[in-house]
Amino acid sequence: MVDAIIILIVIVILCFAIKGSLKHFRGEGSCCGEGGASTIKSEKTLADPIIKMKDVKIDGMTCSNCEARVQNELNKIDGLKADVSYKKKVAHLSYSKEIDDEVIKRAVEKAGYKVV
Repeated sequence: MVDAIIILIVIVILCFAIKGSLKHFRGEGSCCGEGGASTIKSEKTLADPIIKMKDVKIDGMTCSNCEARVQNELNKIDGLKADVSYKKKVAHLSYSKEIDDEVIKRAVEKAGYKVV
């Protein structure tokens, strides 16, 4: 009887683990230590005209929280507007002034990801 109860408990735990894993791989679950809370993406408009546009590949993003974290960090840079997609693993950048690539790389790394 005790063995049956233990087996039942293990099956229940496995069901929850599989459910959480499926949500994670679909990008719906939390993978970033957020405990299920969603990170809100900052939206930004540039006051000056766009002088340059560029796409930057980013490695390590697996969910919308990752996407928001990178976009928010990039949008803190003056003269830069970012639109990030974790599914495409890319940040679309619009510049209203010249910005060194190292500044962008540091912002992405500060968010916990890597520029490819």
